[in-house]
Amino acid sequence: MEAFGLPDGALVNYIFPNNAHVTWSIMIVIYPYITGLVAGAFVLSSMYHVFGVKEFKPIANFALVAAFSFGLFAAMPLLVHLGQPQRAYQIYTTPHTTSAMSIFGYVYSSYLVLLMIEIWVIYRKVFIEKANEAAGNMAIFWKILCLGITTYNPESAAFDKKLAKFLAGIGIPWACLLHGYVGFVFGSVKAVAWWATALQPFIFLSSAIVSGIAMMFLMYSFIMWRRGQGYDYVLIKKFIITLWMAFILDYALEILEITFVSYEQGAHWAVIKPLLMGPLYNSYVLGQMGFLSLGPILVLGIVSLLDIRDKALLYLGNLGSLMLIFQVLVMRFNVVVGGQLISKSERGFVHYEFEFFAKEGLLTAGTIMVAPFVTYYVISRFIPIFEGKSMDTEPKRAQM
Repeated sequence: MEAFGLPDGALVNYIFPNNAHVTWSIMIVIYPYITGLVAGAFVLSSMYHVFGVKEFKPIANFALVAAFSFGLFAAMPLLVHLGQPQRAYQIYTTPHTTSAMSIFGYVYSSYLVLLMIEIWVIYRKVFIEKANEAAGNMAIFWKILCLGITTYNPESAAFDKKLAKFLAGIGIPWACLLHGYVGFVFGSVKAVAWWATALQPFIFLSSAIVSGIAMMFLMYSFIMWRRGQGYDYVLIKKFIITLWMAFILDYALEILEITFVSYEQGAHWAVIKPLLMGPLYNSYVLGQMGFLSLGPILVLGIVSLLDIRDKALLYLGNLGSLMLIFQVLVMRFNVVVGGQLISKSERGFVHYEFEFFAKEGLLTAGTIMVAPFVTYYVISRFIPIFEGKSMDTEPKRAQM
């Protein structure tokens, strides 16, 4: 080597280890998206159960059941992504305190149990009524569901209300932990410049609340239209104001993240700037930070600040919510897939193509996304979600 003027141990004709393909694809995009819907819907439900916001009372139980429906499928994208999904149970049998994914297994399962218990407490009165009214196998089913207790008195109602408030209270930080952890997983990966920021957990959490509230608004609008019932415009106004304020916070965090990195002008910005001006220009600059963010801020801001009423209030609220649903989904794609477009050598970018019929293709993703809505429909056939029959049912006043 010395004869050619090269020091001993020098690397000759070294090829940089650039990525062959994107490892985390659509499944890992919709995984944090669904967990975000869970967290956002639960926070919305807790606005009444914990903080006593009366305007949200008509949709408090609806948001709770919806959160549970989405929660049932939050881990499904991970199972599809795994090469050996039948070994998933080992995350519980072989816990590892230094593994974020291992800890997630316990956070997710315990949160799902908490949702189940809160729904059971809120609807225990309904279960008991059905157990007393039903016959045959359905009577056995309802008696098992109400644990064999077929009497309900005012003392039971008072206890259930206190217990539901307690569960909702501890569920708020649990929901924040559930989704904030996802941002922590990405933010702790220092090897990817696009992920390595301490703001990731807060951005994921704020966007989760936004997507959850927006999805609940769209579902509420569709269900009321499908049932032919009148809309509660006081609720809709409160819905929109809450959503607008939540998104302003989320958008501010997203701007702070990119502003801080660009202001530093460090080594990371030298990689991130070409990424944003190249492969992610359409989805990030024009989509996420442009049309899908400025549009909802303008639309929801007009509705929140001006005296918009009736159908115009409903239509503009749905338009803003729909854009925010896509904004958060595009944000998840830009973070998960966008971060992997940076080659491991940080020289050039990896090409990504969408697949439709593949194991982790768009068809599979769409099926998983539809499953929570089907689950909610099935649950709504057994318990009265919008009829108000729960522990919060108030006695009817005598007609004058």
